[in-house]
Amino acid sequence: QVQLVESGGGLVQAGGSLRLSCTASGSTLGINTRGWYRQAPGNQRELVASIITGGGTNYVDSVKGRFTISRDNAKNTLYLQMNSLKPEDTAVYYCNFYNSYANRKYWGQGTQVTVSS
Repeated sequence: QVQLVESGGGLVQAGGSLRLSCTASGSTLGINTRGWYRQAPGNQRELVASIITGGGTNYVDSVKGRFTISRDNAKNTLYLQMNSLKPEDTAVYYCNFYNSYANRKYWGQGTQVTVSS
């Protein structure tokens, strides 16, 4: 089992920055994809950014050039650096670890990000 705890959300003005963290505990053996999702009220949860074991990253078009996903394997922590934030980035952000071999997904509890205009 993997437990994920997010932190770093909050209220920020448009144009500001936040860094989200997601720390994992338990065995992460077999986890080969890590990602950040977000869900705004009335919307479906969407994938914002992901990083695979080899280091390759992927971003939704709306955040390209503004957000950066990274990880610290020694700390078992996933990060999302968010710059030039916009009101439309307001959502609950969730981290996700995926073990494709076992087809198992693990979710954090979510952290609220609110961007004021």
